[in-house]
Amino acid sequence: MNYHVTPVTVFSQNCSLIWCEHTGEAALVDPGGEAHRLRQVVDKFGVTVKQILLTHGHIDHVGVAAELGQHYGMPIIGPHWADKPLLDNLLGQCQVFDVGLISAVLPDRWLVDGDIVKVGNETFSVLHCPGHSPGHIVFWNKARKFILMGDVLFKGSVGRTDLPGGNMQILMRSIQNQLMPLADNIAFLPGHGPMSTLGHERHTNPFLQY
Repeated sequence: MNYHVTPVTVFSQNCSLIWCEHTGEAALVDPGGEAHRLRQVVDKFGVTVKQILLTHGHIDHVGVAAELGQHYGMPIIGPHWADKPLLDNLLGQCQVFDVGLISAVLPDRWLVDGDIVKVGNETFSVLHCPGHSPGHIVFWNKARKFILMGDVLFKGSVGRTDLPGGNMQILMRSIQNQLMPLADNIAFLPGHGPMSTLGHERHTNPFLQY
């Protein structure tokens, strides 16, 4: 599996282009904005985008999903259906954060815990990790020991819970029950900021020290 990270918008949200090196099939993960720039990245690597994957329904992660889905003629996959109220209220999110209006987004397929998503020959297991938002999911590639984390866990921090639908208790339960049982050597790419590993966060993240 290959990937390229492009931070987009004033939120510096990590949009990921991931692809299978054997088939050239790719997915865009959390395209939060700057559609023209993301199309240039796809062209640069010469891959075939087959789907858009969404970890959750906040505007900095879904901003140009509908636009790129229409451009490439591909489906939008995820998040969990519990984030539908967020996607239904993208206008309100735009007003809260004082950003330009974005196109309405509804996925072609909702995802639930235990679902499998394929990108070429690469397989991702879906883990439902609510707390930052009710329908937040992460994509776990077991074979590659790699997680597309969204805004659940960061290097040295955790996702904020002061937005509608956020709940710190539920977030910490998701981290403890879904992520911490996994191996230390699993690397993850968060929705913002640098990569880390579960082991590094287990031992150093102040939110995980009890």
